[in-house]
Amino acid sequence: MISAYTGTQIREAEKPLLDSGMGAVLMQRAAHGLANAIVAELRSRGRRLYGCGVVVLAGKGNNGGDGLFAAAQLAGRGMRTTAVLASGSAHPEALASFERAGGRVQILTEANIGELAAHAGNADVVIDALLGTGAQGGLRGPAAGLVSVLAGAVRGLVVACDVPSGVDSDTGEAAGPVLPAHLTVTFGGAKAGLLADPGADYAGHVRVIPIGIEDGLPWPALRRLETPDLATLLPNPARRSHKYSRGVLGIVAGSRAYPGAAVLACQGAIAAGVGMVRYLGPPDVADLIRQSCPEVVCSTGTVADTHVQAWLVGSGMDGSDGGQMQLVRDAADSGLPTVADAGALPALPDVLAPQVVLTPHAGELAALLKRLGAGLDRAAVEASTLAATRQAAGLTEATVLLKGATTLVASPYQDFYSQADGTPWLATAGSGDVLAGVIGALLAQVGSDVVRFRELGIDPDERWAAIAAMAASLHGRAGAAASGGAPLTAGRIAEAIPGIWDKVSGLSNQWPRQRNSHPHRLR
Repeated sequence: MISAYTGTQIREAEKPLLDSGMGAVLMQRAAHGLANAIVAELRSRGRRLYGCGVVVLAGKGNNGGDGLFAAAQLAGRGMRTTAVLASGSAHPEALASFERAGGRVQILTEANIGELAAHAGNADVVIDALLGTGAQGGLRGPAAGLVSVLAGAVRGLVVACDVPSGVDSDTGEAAGPVLPAHLTVTFGGAKAGLLADPGADYAGHVRVIPIGIEDGLPWPALRRLETPDLATLLPNPARRSHKYSRGVLGIVAGSRAYPGAAVLACQGAIAAGVGMVRYLGPPDVADLIRQSCPEVVCSTGTVADTHVQAWLVGSGMDGSDGGQMQLVRDAADSGLPTVADAGALPALPDVLAPQVVLTPHAGELAALLKRLGAGLDRAAVEASTLAATRQAAGLTEATVLLKGATTLVASPYQDFYSQADGTPWLATAGSGDVLAGVIGALLAQVGSDVVRFRELGIDPDERWAAIAAMAASLHGRAGAAASGGAPLTAGRIAEAIPGIWDKVSGLSNQWPRQRNSHPHRLR
């Protein structure tokens, strides 16, 4: 499991070492890791090191010092290095080391932005070491002008030192301009802002360099499930399992306008291993489900009379059927785990419970927050996805999954997950309906099984967020596999899920089960 931290958490973990006089040691470890990461990335791209042109954009603080020390080490490998000092000054020891290694120094001014931008744009490597985790706001003055010109115009490798300058390490909010990185090399632990949009848009691949503070880190601000975690958490039926013991999911979904959404939700649930699906809904939608998914039991009745372990409500519903909307409210009030998607969101009470998983996209989350008095529009949600998801979970007391390029999950207890296992081709009609089906299926199968979550150090009260993150990962991986880089339909996502499940489950004995880990590379 990948653990990510706020910049404040990292700085607090560093403080005892800094107080004991180890600041220089930490900086050298960070610089050494940064230099080695750049070398490894160049080699993976088939580039020779000797003669490579490296430009380090250096601020005056410790972030700039990390970049300058790293550039000095690269100069020692035969690379041609230039430092662009954004404020006319820099970390003294790091600058001296850089100059001793033969590096060339340029002072950035308003007058030479164009000249230095042209030089950096043609370099083989540009190191962004302007702002670190403690910076407030974005770049200003000539540095902002330089990055504005450079963004999208660099032909070589862009490497961010700790965080891309202008990205908030705690929240992922971005104060432009920001230079998009191909690789972010971050120190001590992944930063939460690198695993949340829009920060993730600028981070590229993320590599974590241990510097000796890891044992002092607190509980992470954000986590990401990896393949070993899925292998531990995904259920496998026992020899004497039957369809009822494997979980029964009730689905209230679809409408005359959007009947296909109910079909896709059912397909997602069936593909994700639930023992049975019971559908309650309009007769014409039920007829379509019978034709498409003969495994589904379609019936009429009430929530109270339908025996299930979990509910899925809302996919493809437009609010026109009052009886169906009452089923939505009854399911949310049942006390059973419930995933509430799309059309269900406006019909639910303001305050819910942790076992209710809301699955809005950014526009739906903005509408929900507006109803709750938060007053955020879609643009504000997209500019601060982590904060918006946190706020929604706190106000509703439900588990909230925000769909997007990076899927965020927040529990009302403020446990957070970030998953980015998919492909941009997942942005297609019906994809969210399949995801809702997968979440519902997993809620029905493992919602009452607290033991498997304890094995990964997940508090049983927080398992609803972990289940939603599991589903997002499974859904994303299935989409990536089904797409293969080509256009994708929602039905193909559902078809790919069993293959991903089999692949992950087959690896379940290859890793030790650990409470927490600090992997050095995110790919």
